Amino acid sequence: MTERTPLLHYRLSASVNESERRAPPAGQAVEQLPDSPRQRSTHQRQAKKLSTFFGVVIPTLLSMFSVVVFLRIGFVVGHCGLYQAIAMFLVAYFIISMTVLSVCAISTNGALDAGGAYYMISRALGPEFGGSIGLMFFLANVCGCALFVLGLVEAIVATFGVPEAGTVATSSFQVLPSGYWWSLLYGTVIALLCLLVCLVGAHIYAKATFLIFLVVMFVLGTIFISFFVVHPRVIVLPPPSTPTANGTGPPFATTANFTSFKLDTLLGNLWADYTLDYTTGNMMNFATVFAVMFNGCTGIMAGSNMSGDLKNPSYSIPRGTITAVIFTFIIYNLLCVLEACSCDRVLLQRDNSFLRDINIWKPFVTIGVYSSTLSAAMSNLIGASRILYALARDDLFGKVLSPAKKTSHSGNPWVSVLISWFLVQLVLFSGKLNTIASIVTIFFLLVYAAVDLACLALEWASAPNFRPTFRYFTWHTCVLGIVGCAVMMFLINAIYASASIAFMLLLLLLIHYLSPTSSWGYISQALIFHQVRKYLLMLDVRKDHVKFWRPQVLLMVSNPRSSVGLITFINDIKKSGLYVLGHVQLGDLNTLPSDPLQSQYDSWLSLVDYLNIKAFVNLTLADSVRHGVQHLLFISGLGGMRPNTLVLGFYDDCSPTDKLIDPSLSTSQSTDPLGPSLDPEQQSPLFHFASLRGSGDSRDGKVVGPQEYVAIIADAMKMSKNVALARYFNNFDRAQALSPASSSQGKGAVYIDVWPVNLLRPDSCSYVDTCSLFLLQLACILNMVRAWRKATIRLFLCVEEGRSVRGSEEKLGQLLKELRIKAQVYPVPWDEQVALHWQRQGEWSKKQQSADGAEDDKQSAEEEESEEDYVNSFPSNATRLSDDYLSAVNKLILDQVRPPPAVRFLYLPRPPADTRRYTAYLHQLDLLTKDLGPTLLIHGVTPVITTDL
Repeated sequence: MTERTPLLHYRLSASVNESERRAPPAGQAVEQLPDSPRQRSTHQRQAKKLSTFFGVVIPTLLSMFSVVVFLRIGFVVGHCGLYQAIAMFLVAYFIISMTVLSVCAISTNGALDAGGAYYMISRALGPEFGGSIGLMFFLANVCGCALFVLGLVEAIVATFGVPEAGTVATSSFQVLPSGYWWSLLYGTVIALLCLLVCLVGAHIYAKATFLIFLVVMFVLGTIFISFFVVHPRVIVLPPPSTPTANGTGPPFATTANFTSFKLDTLLGNLWADYTLDYTTGNMMNFATVFAVMFNGCTGIMAGSNMSGDLKNPSYSIPRGTITAVIFTFIIYNLLCVLEACSCDRVLLQRDNSFLRDINIWKPFVTIGVYSSTLSAAMSNLIGASRILYALARDDLFGKVLSPAKKTSHSGNPWVSVLISWFLVQLVLFSGKLNTIASIVTIFFLLVYAAVDLACLALEWASAPNFRPTFRYFTWHTCVLGIVGCAVMMFLINAIYASASIAFMLLLLLLIHYLSPTSSWGYISQALIFHQVRKYLLMLDVRKDHVKFWRPQVLLMVSNPRSSVGLITFINDIKKSGLYVLGHVQLGDLNTLPSDPLQSQYDSWLSLVDYLNIKAFVNLTLADSVRHGVQHLLFISGLGGMRPNTLVLGFYDDCSPTDKLIDPSLSTSQSTDPLGPSLDPEQQSPLFHFASLRGSGDSRDGKVVGPQEYVAIIADAMKMSKNVALARYFNNFDRAQALSPASSSQGKGAVYIDVWPVNLLRPDSCSYVDTCSLFLLQLACILNMVRAWRKATIRLFLCVEEGRSVRGSEEKLGQLLKELRIKAQVYPVPWDEQVALHWQRQGEWSKKQQSADGAEDDKQSAEEEESEEDYVNSFPSNATRLSDDYLSAVNKLILDQVRPPPAVRFLYLPRPPADTRRYTAYLHQLDLLTKDLGPTLLIHGVTPVITTDL
């Protein structure tokens, strides 16, 4: 009998090879797992050298191919036939493709640090899921290392081991003693070799990865060539490991034919013919063969786990992973077709290592099996140690894993390596490959399902900062990925699958109650936001995180009849956040017989239903509007759902327009005043609001003066609330604003203009402060609403002569790219406007120097005091703005409208510190926004955007 490599029971082994993804070169990636600023800076200093091909494509290909491509494709075709084999690959790749889409989505949503699947799950779902899945991922890699070590031992013993009693040696190289204890000794030696590589130089494996890849590709090439150049031959089949009982039953064939390409051979291999597996004696069926085949399709996350060593993870991971998946799919199907056309059914069913016997040089396949198995064992040990080190650094298990934090001078986590090797050595005592492989694959499938769950949770949370550049996924693909992984887990082994899920839930509860609070952000807080009232108490303000920030708006409405356009517009920028309509009624409860607000709630709630918005209503009674707004800012909301943004209508002379007049109802009421149509439930409560006529809405008769109006703005900023002033929304109609017919340029001619520069500070052109980023975030949120998705964000960058226009534009473009915001940047020169400002400064200085000594001392003192008050009332002492300058800036903004935008976002500066300057401040805002159309003046006081995952 010829020399041959045994089956090695690689039913589930390919998925274990996936842990190559955990083997970052030279152990550098482990230092970057935590999120502290110091470690982040260290991470930035370390060079990332791996490209898409070397960092993603090669690891993923090696993980997905492994030894299955050499030993298992014929097994699948032999039992299932060509038709069912291709169908199996289509189903299997559909399942893993759903997970690939989730991996690509998460990896392109912000800065991806080292850590791969553990990092993505923990930072997306929080420490509970991250820690539990991470520990199971660690155990999977440990068992995977032991699996490949035992597989390599069996391959060596089969080739070089002394044959059992009663059998004849087929080679002079069969000199190694065999048996359980000898196999354990060989496995221990191989494990020690892997340990030595991990302790002395993990970079040795990293550098050899490309050579291993070349070996595997070369062996595959020889296999493809052999199908065409090798002549037909008779191949001696290996004896079955489980002979038929009592010698009865059908006899096993001892030889089979390699026929080369023949039509009869193809026709004989088209349909399924399930029979006994000659290695186990078990009867095969569709489910068992599919479970075996599926393990050649795993390993899809090998590239994402090299994220810490990639030049551009967000670019490389999607492209590299998808490329590897497509390539392996093509190779597997080509092998299926070639084997079905050239090999007898008996050969495919009875000899899993027949590819070596038909190869142009038999040792090629053996070399491929040995190299891929050894590399998989080493990478699993490296990956397990890195996962354990990451878990220890994150302190999810307290002091239990604290020793694993220790590293060498070069940053190699040697204690984690020793612990991982010790556990591998314990697993080696089992000596059963099938049992280990089942556990490993189920653990990996659980990790895949967790990645899909993380992506699904981020999508369902609808967080504004979840906007991955990879958009070829939906929540449907995430659900399909979860269901597919779950089905495969129970198909492989229902008992192990149930036990692994129960173990994960136990770990999740332990970490939830025992681990310290992390700073990663809790997606549960974003998901609870969408739940019913009984979950509201679970929202914890101490767990708020910037990446899950959303606008929570308190819109102050004086009379809804003139505010319909503003109410509907603000509903678009709330991004599933809290939306409260606030109203202040002047009065004193001591002088009233009852609360006048109770009877008004029905009208306000009906207004919400009528406008089809998702908003709450808060009414208050106060002696002044300012005090009423303070009340609402203090008490609105519950728990973590409290307003963080105050929106006010602008203080101007615009005549209000009633937008709630329904002529049909008015006619019916006048026609039959006593008929059924006057039923209170049929009368629209919208008409119970006070009429605009005689309501004192003129500037002279307003219940709020300019001094009190600006004081409300200042109060909100003192309370750390963002403020937005809405002007010219009286006649705003969203349908009309978004209609292409309203613009001469037709389709795509809807714009959202953003001016992120403080136009009242001509001496400063900063556009990256908190307020500017708040403007960008709100504009992006508006652009994410379905009705506004076709709108284009235009970002205007004010530049002066002598400054680097290209540099500023490139810098802003890079910022937008990091923030995943699509916008068109337009540099706007404003030298003429700035010149008007500085001209005013010169006039002010001359006026100050020309003060006549003969002037009255009191008058001079009053002028100096007035000047000092003016200067100190603005952020910069050089800020003395003239009406000419403000009018020029207003004209500058108007000149940029080709076509005019649907809405503008402008920078709202803080009110002056001196309350006596409030009127002048309001006058400046009035000049700045005159005739601009729908405009939001926005001031942000809190960070709302992040580039992190």
